[in-house]
Amino acid sequence: MAAPQSPRGKAQSSSAHSGGMRRQPRPPALPPLPADSLAMALTVAADALAHVRKGHALNDGLAALWQHYPDLPPATRGAAQDLIFGTLRDYGRGERMLRSLLQQPLTEPTIDGLLRVALHRLETRPDTAHTLVDQAVEAAARIARGGLKSLTNGVLRNALRQWDQLVVQCNADEEASLRHPRWWIAAVRRNHPEHWREILAAASSHPPMSLRINPRRTTPDAARSQLEAAGHSLRALGSHAFMLDKPIPVASLPGYAEGLLSVQDWGAQQAAQLLDLQDGQRVLDACAAPGGKTAHMLELADIQLTALDADPQRTQRVAAQLSRLGLSAQLKAVDCRATASWWDGQAFDRILADVPCSASGVVRRHPDIKWLREQDDVARFATLQAQILDALWPTLAVGGKMLYVTCSVFAEENSLQVARFAARHADCQRLAFADGVPEKRWLPGPDHDGFYFALLQKRPAA
Repeated sequence: MAAPQSPRGKAQSSSAHSGGMRRQPRPPALPPLPADSLAMALTVAADALAHVRKGHALNDGLAALWQHYPDLPPATRGAAQDLIFGTLRDYGRGERMLRSLLQQPLTEPTIDGLLRVALHRLETRPDTAHTLVDQAVEAAARIARGGLKSLTNGVLRNALRQWDQLVVQCNADEEASLRHPRWWIAAVRRNHPEHWREILAAASSHPPMSLRINPRRTTPDAARSQLEAAGHSLRALGSHAFMLDKPIPVASLPGYAEGLLSVQDWGAQQAAQLLDLQDGQRVLDACAAPGGKTAHMLELADIQLTALDADPQRTQRVAAQLSRLGLSAQLKAVDCRATASWWDGQAFDRILADVPCSASGVVRRHPDIKWLREQDDVARFATLQAQILDALWPTLAVGGKMLYVTCSVFAEENSLQVARFAARHADCQRLAFADGVPEKRWLPGPDHDGFYFALLQKRPAA
């Protein structure tokens, strides 16, 4: 993300060389916003929205944003993050309201972002409406020059006067009411005709926070006692995982810095358990970042693990995860499809193919996806997934198993992808899981995100 603009714009002055006209004085500089103010949180959130609206991923933008505002109080940072994620989850609502409130779209992206954030706040916190408008105007005065401060004031005060009508308009608009792009709604409805409304609702909700215990450093009972002693309410998920009743900042989790536990969605935790790992196996994690599944496999078995990721920076994040947990693997920043550049010719007993996908099952954690994905992206990901599977299959030993995983809810990336792969490879056998099902489709819900799992085994050539 580009560094946020200066709080005040440059004052324009007339020429001093025309007819003896005197240079006009600059207007006085505005004082900086208080770091703990709602106006500051709105400013930070507006900049993040502008970053996404320009087509950039939110995660990278947030990292740059926090670097630019290193002295933000925790409360302001938390408020800004809530505004950012809430506005992005509410895809379509701000767009529909602004169509009624503006004569033409705004060309200043940060003011556009500020209005969307402010409208989200008005809808979720109507009790703070007048304070919100005042603080948004203060933010606008420092974001842009010209008449945009007055425009911001006028738009938001008109919104207050027309609020009931605006809500009726949003509820009658498919994108605004269901909070997803129209093509996405159609795709979910087509793929899940019986559950499409529940899937869309879950994708716009706040995600749960589940924890994975590191059995190499603690026990479930010890971890639970430590968490409860710190005042956190939780419930068990399986034998080595917990769900917190209320999400909290990761850094405040007791035992996190010491590597006693990790934050990982309960659905994502299934991957390492479904791969049938045994001590001594050679294992490949082909698309490893950010490293949660990589670490989980190493926690479950004494294996020789090779972890790949095409992005060097994301590979560093995997290394940081393993270091925190006291684990080690052979890490390589490389495209897993280019096997000649990384494979030593020794076959793997297990392969985790957690392939890139539309991320339609985890969109509540990455709400910028709603704004950035386009309809043809699903087919593009499906092509990439097929390339990865075809490249990895020769590296799997006869009798070895590959677990295919996506965080997508679309069949083109899931069951259809696996069926096409099996049809291309005569030595591929689809295995049922322990409960007898040939594939697992976890739709997003209260306890977990959306995932797909299929287990493939390489059988001897005929």
